[in-house]
This record gives sequence, structure tokens and C-alpha cells, in this order.
Amino acid sequence: MTGSTPSSDSTRSPWQLARRCERMNPSVIREILKLTELPGVRSLAGGLPSAETFPVEAMREATAKVLAETPREALQYAASEGFGPLREWVSAMLGARGIDAPANRVLITNGSQQGLDLVGKVMLDAGNVVAVETPTYLGALQAFNPNEPVFTSVAGDADGPLPDAIAALPQGTRFMYVLPNFQNPTGRVIPDARRDAIIAAAQRANVPLVEDNPYGDLWYDDAPPKPLAARWGDGVLYLGSFSKVLAPGLRLGFMVCPPTLYPKLLQSKQAADLHTGSFSQRVVYEVIKNGFLEQHIPTIRDRYRTQRDAMDAALKASMPAGCEWRKPSGGMFFWMRLPAGCDAMALLPKAVEAGVAYVPGAAFYADHPDTRTLRLSFVTLSPADIADAVQRLGNVVKAHLATQPSLAAA
Repeated sequence: MTGSTPSSDSTRSPWQLARRCERMNPSVIREILKLTELPGVRSLAGGLPSAETFPVEAMREATAKVLAETPREALQYAASEGFGPLREWVSAMLGARGIDAPANRVLITNGSQQGLDLVGKVMLDAGNVVAVETPTYLGALQAFNPNEPVFTSVAGDADGPLPDAIAALPQGTRFMYVLPNFQNPTGRVIPDARRDAIIAAAQRANVPLVEDNPYGDLWYDDAPPKPLAARWGDGVLYLGSFSKVLAPGLRLGFMVCPPTLYPKLLQSKQAADLHTGSFSQRVVYEVIKNGFLEQHIPTIRDRYRTQRDAMDAALKASMPAGCEWRKPSGGMFFWMRLPAGCDAMALLPKAVEAGVAYVPGAAFYADHPDTRTLRLSFVTLSPADIADAVQRLGNVVKAHLATQPSLAAA
């Protein structure tokens, strides 16, 4: 007796994807980071903090203390809201910045990226309008997109989104996502008066704000103005992170949630991961509880300020006429616009061949991308390596312009 064969096509997968997966795309930045692993490539691409700033010894001592004093608690399941003393610390820190952030509205997350994911899940149905800056953080677009929103790009200038454009947002817009401090990717900071105008416009349009602040402590000239959340408590959901001031591998962030949203955000987190890691929360609290960041963050600023100045000098020395950029007053990025006739994505393979990588700016636009833009990170290379990398980039752009007689003549 011979065996029977399945009637269905055995090569066909039985798995079917949800419709939302069609809106999940790989991160352009993560794909570009693979290029930086090639020998000889100097990377200006990744938004990675410098590993030289990680407080290794403080983390080692805190780890030993947690394991010595509360080992079983640190290794056990814990509350979904987060470790109580850490939430209290966040509450006090933000309260000093003018934000009404009682601990019972603080939610500890796996990085602020999880906060964005939770906001999308709780706030968005298919077809809802989400307003974003032009350009905006790529990771936020990725986090919101599977929920099938309709993005609307708010017009802006060097000081941030324009209040009149916010006031004109469609009725029913679920929220606007804003990075006021040293924005990723542009590096700009929204001035104090513009912040007041943005709040007034958002209130007129009845559009709440999601304020993301991963870079606010990385200022090199002057501290940024008070947060949006300090100006409209009930209308702003605030996101923060320890990634840029301690270490991103900890995956530790936090949200300050309006009372009406907190229960559902908490339930969404419970469904996603039960809780953020107990051990990492306790270790971080042990590191920061006695004022460590007040001494540590200025050392990061000093280091990054030197690298920022090195990149500004290198751009002035090596980039051809027609390139546009502004020296950022904080954060980790320069945002540059190439001369007419240049496409940053098309030039990237030539740049990598020349030994330098960057992030094309088109990925940071919800729609109508400016293909002449690109983002440069300055915090992971030494001043000498920054100068070398920018010189390589300048040579690539100059060589491209030379192939276009009309541009070269201009």
C-alpha cells in the first residue's frame, strides 16, 4: 500500500499576515547601519550615543549592590507601572522642570520607543489623522504606522512647526507628535515664544500633543525652554528616556500620561510585556538616586560640544558651495541640504564606496520628502575622524556636481 500525498500545495505557507503588516517597513537607518560594518567606513549615520559616555563603573557598583541587598525582588516579576522609587524619582525630576507629573501618572517603559508604540495602540484607529513635523523622527512614523493612521505634515521653519498650520489641522486630529528639543533629525530647538504659540494653536484646534524629549539634557550653549507639558498639563503626553544620558542598552524610558489615558496605556503595556525589567529599573535607580546625573551629564555635554564644533568646522572646510546647514545648540545631529541636482539617497552608495556613511533625509518625511537632505551624527567619532569623514563626503558631492556642467558652471 502506497502512502497518500497531501492534496494541498506543500510549498505554500499556512501562515497569513495581518493587514497591518503591510504598513510595517524596515528602518532605513538600521539598514544603513549594516553598511557601517564594512571595513574602512566612517559612520556619520547612526543615532547612537558614544559608548565612551557609558557609566560602566557606576553601573557595576549598582548591580553588585542590588544583587547583594534585594536579589530576589530584582529578579522577580513586578508591577506593570514600574519600580515605585524610580517613578517617584521621575516625578520629582520633571516637577522641578514645571511639569505636573505625580508618580501615579508615570509609566516606566522599555525605552521611549515603547511609549510611542503604546500611544499608537491606544489612540489610533484606521483612518485617524496624526499630525507630525516636517521632517520628523522616523521611529515615530514606524511606531504609529501599523495602526493605519493618515499622516498630515505640519509646515514649519527653523524654529519648529508653524502655529497657524497647527490651528488649521482637521477637526478630529487625534494628536500631534512634537520633538521640541534638538530634534531628530534637524537638531533644532523650539524657542520659548514659539512654544507658547504652539500651545495656543493646539488648544484652539483641540489637538493634544505628544511631546518626545530624548535629547533635552544634551544642550551645549543654553538649556532649552520649559517643556510643552509644563504649559498645558492635561493636553500633553510626555515621553522621556535614559538612553542618551546613561546607556541605550538598558532600554529604559518613561511616560507621563494624562489621567484619562493612563489606565488604557497601562493595560496596553501589560498586554505587551507585563512590565519593564525589574533588575534594570532597580540598578538605574541605584545609580541615579543620589544625584549622579547632575555630575555625569555635564561630562557628556563637554565631550559632544567638542565633537559638534569639529563637525561644523569640517563642513565649512570641506563641503562645496550651495550646501546648507545650521550648527545645532544641542543633541546629536547636523541636518544638511545639498545643492540642486543632488539626491542624498542616490549618492549614498558612492559615499560608502568612498568610506563614509550618512542617513538620507527622505526617510524622515511622512510625505513629499526633500531628497536633497541628509542627517549627520557627530557623537561617535573623534574630531580627527569627523574631519576625515566630512572631507570624504565633500569629495563625493563635489565629484557629483562636476558631472553636471550646468551646476558646476553655476
